[in-house]
Amino acid sequence: MAGCRSWVFFLTVCAASLFGANAEIKVTIPVGKLFTYELLRETFQNDFEPLSKLYAGRLYDDPMIFKCNRQNFPDLPEWLRFTQRHPYDNGFLYGTPVSPGKSIIEIYAINKRTYEAARQILVIKVTAEEMLPYQAEFFIELREIEKVLPSSVQDEIKQDLQKLWDTEALEIVNITNALDRGGRVPLPLAGHFEGVYVKVGSEQYFSDCLLRATTPEHERQCKTGAKVKVPGGCNFCSIPSNCITWCKTELFDLTQLTPPPPPPTMGSGILAEGGEFDPPESPPSRDFLPDYIVTVIVPLIIAIILCILLAYIMFGRREGVEKRNARTNQIQLYHHHTIHGNTDELRNMAGNRSTPPPLSTLPMFNSRTGDRAPPLQSDSPSIPLIMAQHDPYSDTLPRK
Repeated sequence: MAGCRSWVFFLTVCAASLFGANAEIKVTIPVGKLFTYELLRETFQNDFEPLSKLYAGRLYDDPMIFKCNRQNFPDLPEWLRFTQRHPYDNGFLYGTPVSPGKSIIEIYAINKRTYEAARQILVIKVTAEEMLPYQAEFFIELREIEKVLPSSVQDEIKQDLQKLWDTEALEIVNITNALDRGGRVPLPLAGHFEGVYVKVGSEQYFSDCLLRATTPEHERQCKTGAKVKVPGGCNFCSIPSNCITWCKTELFDLTQLTPPPPPPTMGSGILAEGGEFDPPESPPSRDFLPDYIVTVIVPLIIAIILCILLAYIMFGRREGVEKRNARTNQIQLYHHHTIHGNTDELRNMAGNRSTPPPLSTLPMFNSRTGDRAPPLQSDSPSIPLIMAQHDPYSDTLPRK
């Protein structure tokens, strides 16, 4: 018997190694119930490293990332979500279908060590079923979505809510991350969590503890921001991290929802006989002169005033060249004209390289007549170095 069991175990392991990650998995779920599927890294690790390699003593625990999409589509169905926090964590597909149908999900696992890829097919068949009439949504502040999706944690939360609802017939309808509901990203510190919303439903009506969360006094305390106390005898939280936030508890009674109004009936499109067509009266006349003055005349007047002011500043306040020369020192003015003459001479030289050396390089010269002058024997600082015999500005030079 022992040998037979060992052979059965060996064949089972071989079959799992050959078809484990490549098999087609079929799941059937009803409408309005939470669907959770955990992507185990161990399953794909067995596909990357077959059992024939494990006999050598090598056992890997590689980081993996999962990519999920609907077959022949780039994304998932609108009701299905995927999450994986870290390559060393398992991935989760979760969501609540709202209509019957069939979805084929392709799951790709990529090994971050060897860059190998494995593929798995998940077929989800959604069957029609009536929604639970009484539903309630709770906010768990000290939890994250990856820590709530495992079945063991869901059972713990479900047990506490069964005591709160006072019934065993309780089903988890949906689990949503608080970030998907507009929550803020928490600080990367210990004790800060994203928070999750857990929605459950039952055939039984709400308990007294749940109805206390809808009283006006309780809502008034939540609006004022005061610390809301747990209603007496309603604290069924066995694990502190699974405790709910009472101010964010909502109850949904689907039996009281009014059905949508019927769609309008389509007529023949032909006007019934009887009566005459009475066209609408023409609109009253309107005076557009005030609008024209405000939009055209006023901006035009402002533009004309600005143009006149700019013209006065640019042309009316200029002092002129003659007035400026009359107020300038004659020696400074003579030096200015000399600089302009030398500049013109250098420009002419730049155009014709065969010209003789400029007069400005000679020891003594007259910039206007070109005549050389004998060097002065006086060392008086009042006589300039450059003198002209017949220069119009020579009379203005200071003399002893």
